[in-house]
Amino acid sequence: MPARSREVSTGDRLHRIRIFNLHGDEWDRAEDREGWRSRAAWVGHRIGGDLIGAGLYELDAGDRLWPYHTHHANEEWLIVVHGEPTLRTPEGEQVLGEGDVVCFPRGKEGAHQVINRTDAAIRVLMLSTLIGPDIVEYLDSGKIGARDAGGQRIMLSRPGPMLDYWEGED
Repeated sequence: MPARSREVSTGDRLHRIRIFNLHGDEWDRAEDREGWRSRAAWVGHRIGGDLIGAGLYELDAGDRLWPYHTHHANEEWLIVVHGEPTLRTPEGEQVLGEGDVVCFPRGKEGAHQVINRTDAAIRVLMLSTLIGPDIVEYLDSGKIGARDAGGQRIMLSRPGPMLDYWEGED
């Protein structure tokens, strides 16, 4: 179901409220990589969010959603909309149920990955602060990703040798 809107009056002002239904089937992106199949709807964008991002993800049976990672600038929350996803965190794995909510703080203690170990699709809603720039650390592969203040990726690499602050500045 696509986002819909309605107008509401508050005194002398008219506001447009955008509505998105988490049980619909309109997607903005599909990932078709073996082991990582999923669909995503950019809920925050569709409802006009500016300070909090939201993405609805449907994950096929046996697949994973993103590599195991953590954000160093942004806090994320996971809300289980449908099914029983397995959540991987620094404390290990645990099965979540519909309606469960989990917070992933900034930094390594907030590392997470969602896995579907069931035989049916699952849905999760991810909420995130939209602080930019952000650094994302992929703990299994050792990669580091950096996004600028506008959200564009400016780096995805593995760290090399530490340089001196003044290296190359002569």
